Amino acid sequence: MNVKRLHNWRLSYARAGAIQSALAEKVEFCSFKGMPHLVAGLDCAFSKDGKRICAAAIVLKFGTFEPVETSTAVAKASFPYIPGLLSFREAPVCIKAARKLKISPDIFLIDGQGIAHPRRLGIASHLGIVFDWPTIGCAKSRLTGSFDDVGFQKGDYSLLKDGSETIGAVLRTRNNVKPLFVSVGNKCLLKDAVRITLACAVKYRLPEPTRLAHQRVSKLRLEI
Repeated sequence: MNVKRLHNWRLSYARAGAIQSALAEKVEFCSFKGMPHLVAGLDCAFSKDGKRICAAAIVLKFGTFEPVETSTAVAKASFPYIPGLLSFREAPVCIKAARKLKISPDIFLIDGQGIAHPRRLGIASHLGIVFDWPTIGCAKSRLTGSFDDVGFQKGDYSLLKDGSETIGAVLRTRNNVKPLFVSVGNKCLLKDAVRITLACAVKYRLPEPTRLAHQRVSKLRLEI
């Protein structure tokens, strides 16, 4: 998979924030028509000593969610944990794993925020621009914004807003289970992100692409 090199990854916190603000202007909001044929999940985790980061990318057939290809990567953690700058800590190893894929999915579901971010560039949007590819942010918790109560049935959702701006959706992917925070990563619309995430949430709270990527990266974390 081809990956753009847009900037260095080792830089000051101020510079990192400025890059996020600049790249946020490059996020493309366009319709993703139909359902994907191949959908990928991308997730990462830290080694027990916190010195290394593992990433796993998994490509699945949409509908059956049968694995087609899996790739993994491990790298040293070179950027500290700074709220709002997560992509500078985790994106490099995610890119390393994605580069190994021989099959290009139609869209990536990424465990993290898309534009539901203070500077509108969470890791799913950051990677979407670096990949120049459709991405969706599927986060387990809220980073910013406010929302009304969400119904308790699968498919119920409430818009996530920052003032008057809609930045995502709080989506119930399983009856009576905590919702996910879904947002546009790149090259899709919020309605596309919601319907694709919901279609990928077959039995569990997490959609199959990120759930299986999480399983693989958790195994890799133990192996190293």
